[in-house]
Amino acid sequence: MGETSKNYRNFVLVLLTIVYGFNFIDRQIMGILAPFIQKDLGLTNTELGLLIGLAFAVFYTFVAIPIAWLADRYNRVNILSIALATWSGFTALTGLANNFIQIGLARMGVGIGEAGGSPPSHSIISDLFPKEERASALGVYSMGIPLGIMAAYFVTASLMGSSESVDWRRIFIVLGLTGIGLAVIVKLVLREPVRGAMELKKDTVIQKPPFKDSLKILMKIPAWWAMCFGIAFGSFVSYSKSAFQTKYLVTLDPSFDFQTLVIILGIMNGTTYAAGAFFGARLADKWGKKDVRAYGWLPAISIALCLPVGILTWWVPSIEVHLVFATLFLLLIGIYLGPSFAIAQTLAPIHMRAMSTALFFFILNMIALGGGPTFAGWIMDIFKESYNDLESIRFSMTVTSLVFIPSVLSFLLVSKFLPRDWKKAEERNLNLAKE
Repeated sequence: MGETSKNYRNFVLVLLTIVYGFNFIDRQIMGILAPFIQKDLGLTNTELGLLIGLAFAVFYTFVAIPIAWLADRYNRVNILSIALATWSGFTALTGLANNFIQIGLARMGVGIGEAGGSPPSHSIISDLFPKEERASALGVYSMGIPLGIMAAYFVTASLMGSSESVDWRRIFIVLGLTGIGLAVIVKLVLREPVRGAMELKKDTVIQKPPFKDSLKILMKIPAWWAMCFGIAFGSFVSYSKSAFQTKYLVTLDPSFDFQTLVIILGIMNGTTYAAGAFFGARLADKWGKKDVRAYGWLPAISIALCLPVGILTWWVPSIEVHLVFATLFLLLIGIYLGPSFAIAQTLAPIHMRAMSTALFFFILNMIALGGGPTFAGWIMDIFKESYNDLESIRFSMTVTSLVFIPSVLSFLLVSKFLPRDWKKAEERNLNLAKE
């Protein structure tokens, strides 16, 4: 691969990472602004959890499957640019909502648009980077999560107005209009890559079996299933934390300057979470060359460490101590992203890569994004009947953190099944290349 093509694929990776970052800016902003949206619209904790979680996740996950079907057959750049414009438009409309129904409909629209983000992006990246570099490339792409979250905090800090009266509506409108502009750039500068370019010989024609046959192959890969549930249970806790962290900190110390707080949280997410995602992916590729089971072992170790750290984060006496533990938590929780994304792409048939991501995200987001904040908010309202606001958050997040246990067990199963499933995937691609 020539220098020009290397430069181009790196440029594409950076641009797709930025798009993914916008995905998480629009998603994270609800949690950051939760106390102000809740107060302005008179929402309960359960309603707030539904807005951040289930109302978004149901449409995000179900719509992703037909969009992925299209992405495995049609121009992925077109699909991505349309999706970005759609979710950005609904983000802007979120800022115009006046009640729970209206903001709920806007969040559903954001979910529909974001469904078309990652499946085509994962597929494009996998056609630009060989499998030996894929976890690293997808690890860079996954850095869109912490960088997007960081940007969400910084945008909030710059556009919020005063700490006493945060203008949350303006923030949503500005973000939405900016995303629409980025969608135009994506359409104009990206080229559609050749499918299977990293596995197949030049000019090889991919013989696509019927969709049902391909789906059966994917559904019979144990390591793929175990990875899906591993990242889903881990993200269940992570999304719950993100949804209610701002509310917890404002409750813990109402006198702490909110603008300063969101800047600190932004820096934390943009450095430690990004570092965890990047170095986790690089370590997985390096360790995986010696033993492919590393793609399961590494996430299992990091999430096992997240359990005690995550619980302690909610029981400290001050915001300063909370931020110390939260920094360590973010470093650890980012590690599983690159290895998981690499498994989803490498184990899937070449012509099913977008669908693999969509189905993987379906399981991930129905459990994690749909269930995590909704469950945490519901439990919070139950504890609120017997405890004050601060204690109800602490008890709720402690119970929620226990979901890390099935996540660790799932990734240990990944390490058990992965050697056989990885070998089968290589043989499947080799046979396809000979046809």
